[in-house]
Amino acid sequence: MENLSRRKALTLGAALGIAGMAGTTGTAWAWSGKGSIAGSGTGADPFQVWDDTADAVAKAVLAEGKVAAVNTAWESWIDNSAPLPAGMPDYLVAYLRQVNKLPSWADPAKLAASEKLYTRLSSYLFVSETLGSGIMSTVIPRAARAVYWSAGGADMKQRAAKTFTFGYDLHNSQAWAPDGHFVVTANKTRLVHAAVRNLLPTSAKYQSGADQPKPISNGDILRTFHSVATFARSNMLKWNIALSTAEQDADLHAWQVALHLLGVQEQFIPRTWADAEAQAQQMLWPVLGPTEEGVSLAKTLLGYIEKPTLGLDSGFVNELVRYLLNDQMGDWLGLPRDYAQAALVRLEWPAYVAFREGASKIMPGSFSLFDQFVRGISMLYLNNGTSPTQTPITLPAANRPGA
Repeated sequence: MENLSRRKALTLGAALGIAGMAGTTGTAWAWSGKGSIAGSGTGADPFQVWDDTADAVAKAVLAEGKVAAVNTAWESWIDNSAPLPAGMPDYLVAYLRQVNKLPSWADPAKLAASEKLYTRLSSYLFVSETLGSGIMSTVIPRAARAVYWSAGGADMKQRAAKTFTFGYDLHNSQAWAPDGHFVVTANKTRLVHAAVRNLLPTSAKYQSGADQPKPISNGDILRTFHSVATFARSNMLKWNIALSTAEQDADLHAWQVALHLLGVQEQFIPRTWADAEAQAQQMLWPVLGPTEEGVSLAKTLLGYIEKPTLGLDSGFVNELVRYLLNDQMGDWLGLPRDYAQAALVRLEWPAYVAFREGASKIMPGSFSLFDQFVRGISMLYLNNGTSPTQTPITLPAANRPGA
């Protein structure tokens, strides 16, 4: 035990669900608000900041037993420009009138540029955000435990489909247009987070390992942002996909607006990608580690992607996860090795991207395999693979059964 390295100690702490008093590694929050879109900050720790207004609204909906009524009312409320639906409590209507809009600092030109960029990158983003970020979320201890013990953890295919809807609507070619969906989707998601913050503190099993009074703080949302967006950008660059400075700025701006819509305070939202990278170095990478809940979630998620659902060999899927993340994360999740598939993935995926991007005229022999995966993973999570539509985002009324 005396020889336990600092890295192993951090990993052990993450595995036990106690990875840091400030949501990091036991150190005080140190990222400067000067790197935020606000240009300054109060010095507050984002892991001690939640979303009080949304939480109060969700608390009332739950207490009054109106979850089902709200879910029915907003099922057809989809387009950004659509009027608020009838059948919702007055206080929910008043809240949504305040928040269901873009911030004053949103740049229409950058948002339009992000729509074009995401259309071009959609196939790569599907891979990075589903098999990459989706599985990474299972080694973020707080996220894994919150998902597992919430209602969504009992039906991960449905839960993953709803998460996919959020990403799909953000990356859509009309995301920010009047007939786009993302502003509404983000506000529904914000209220789902608020409902979970009200529900999980009542779960004895969740609370037995909780290291915060309630889940999904501003810091936790930012941590997820980095595991998705900051991670995706690094993948695009690693795969030698051409990204202009303007395109990278548009990408970040879309996420800045998304974070605002999710209730993250401006003093915490990174101003540049350099600021985002610095923030991720403090709040994401040091806390990754295994939990029982995360291992279970990963096994379930990977089961949807392997045979017979998509007809993909488990060795191929496991090695693609290891390639996207790293072998340490793969080991944490107990993913069996398949060195033949590892060689194929590590050699052929870059060749597949190069061919698609026009950087190579040689079509790799595995082109159809990767194309099958990209098409299959998108259909799998669009309405659970039953039709080319998104899965509706709904408020939960309870935790996981038995929680």
